Amino acid sequence: MNRVKRIARPRIADEVFESLRRAILDRDFMPGERLKVRSLATDFDVSEMPVRHAVNRLQTVGLVEIKPRSGTFVAQLDKDELLETFDIRRALECLAVESAVSRISDAQLAELDGLLAKMDECLVKGLVAERHDNFNMLFHRRIVEIAGNGKLLEMYEDLHAHIKIARVHSSSRDWLRRVQRAQQEHRRILAGLAGRDRQETIAALSEHIDRAGRNLIRDHEAFLAAGAGEGVFSGR
Repeated sequence: MNRVKRIARPRIADEVFESLRRAILDRDFMPGERLKVRSLATDFDVSEMPVRHAVNRLQTVGLVEIKPRSGTFVAQLDKDELLETFDIRRALECLAVESAVSRISDAQLAELDGLLAKMDECLVKGLVAERHDNFNMLFHRRIVEIAGNGKLLEMYEDLHAHIKIARVHSSSRDWLRRVQRAQQEHRRILAGLAGRDRQETIAALSEHIDRAGRNLIRDHEAFLAAGAGEGVFSGR
């Protein structure tokens, strides 16, 4: 039984990439599982070339590992790597806030408020977690953009932190309660920016990311304890 849908639209490589990305995040393909290009091409009813392009992009964002003479595998998740990612994420976002708090305009504050409103709408209407998570990612990324430091933004994007978060939290049954609390924390961050209060904004952001990191590790450990990752996850 195929776990992916055949592609019938243009820009085949983009469609294959998105379908595989979603399948990995939804754990239709498990960490450590081998991806066979020829088999995937058959499932998608496309040639092998767009599948190879998609796999290379998935490697770039950290979702697959291409091992010479071994094959292509869904990237494994490692607790230490997750902790390091959150440490760096917190440092970069707090550094961004130091500049953003004095640069942010009223229009940009309204834009951030609009993103929070869209996240609230997702909760009220019971929309899929993926849509909420996209708005959440945009909220945090926009703050980094407002800082006006191109190199910092590049480093932030290279972390692919939100992809790693999605891979773990996608199976959490506690998602709704957590995002409700996260929204309160987002409001505190936005209030700090609106008040041009650097110290308060950094404190709010740091506490928000620390709590999210602790939840991520708990989800990761629960996933392993359930046996879903037995023989799949390993330390690096």
